Amino acid sequence: MNASLFVTCVVDQFYPEVGESTVRVLRRLGVTVDFPQSQTCCGQPAYNSGFLSDAKPLAHNFLETFENADAIVIPSGSCAAMIRVFYPDLFDDEPKIASRMRELSAKTFEFTEYLVDHLGVSEIPGSGNASSTLSVTYHEGCHLRRELGVTTQPRKLIRALDSVDLLEMGQADVCCGFGGMFSVKYPDISAGMLSDKIRNIDESGANAVVSCDSTCLMQISGGLEQTGMNTRAIHIAQILDEAMQ
Repeated sequence: MNASLFVTCVVDQFYPEVGESTVRVLRRLGVTVDFPQSQTCCGQPAYNSGFLSDAKPLAHNFLETFENADAIVIPSGSCAAMIRVFYPDLFDDEPKIASRMRELSAKTFEFTEYLVDHLGVSEIPGSGNASSTLSVTYHEGCHLRRELGVTTQPRKLIRALDSVDLLEMGQADVCCGFGGMFSVKYPDISAGMLSDKIRNIDESGANAVVSCDSTCLMQISGGLEQTGMNTRAIHIAQILDEAMQ
């Protein structure tokens, strides 16, 4: 199996360890991974802010960069949704490019979706070697759930880890309050939503909170730090990577 990694801006600039874990997990599962150097932002911030003319060149660069890939794997439901769902709409006035975008979207996968649905992963090699058990709760990213319909795949992977107990939190599917520009435009509402999320994490009794989006984890880890909680915020690629080492 061959796959090209789209690493996302947030992973590249703030959480490179997530990208490294993604690559290690894929390679351990027999996937040959490449990293196209010409990749840039997917254009989601501009698109969500209404600057479609600024988003288009970035989307076109993504097309030129990844069009020949066998599969495109993204450790982010948000960016995967941008490419899968919104790229064809962005070029609805250019039918030929829109058609190419639809072909591109068909081979674009969020990380856990690729593992479970495309590779058929049901067991995690080496995951039974840990000396202690970690309890985690899972936060669902909005785009991952609502745009891509990915709900069971992350949980299947977490439950496949012998050394990890999944403790479901209340309102796991409710937004953490980040939402990209939403947290900037509406900071008070964002802070209130984050407070609710932190309370639900605390009440779950878990030692760590897992998500598939680094942007969610950035928001949540800030809330955890402000409240003095020792709960770890970790990307699912990292917890899989650690279990497989």
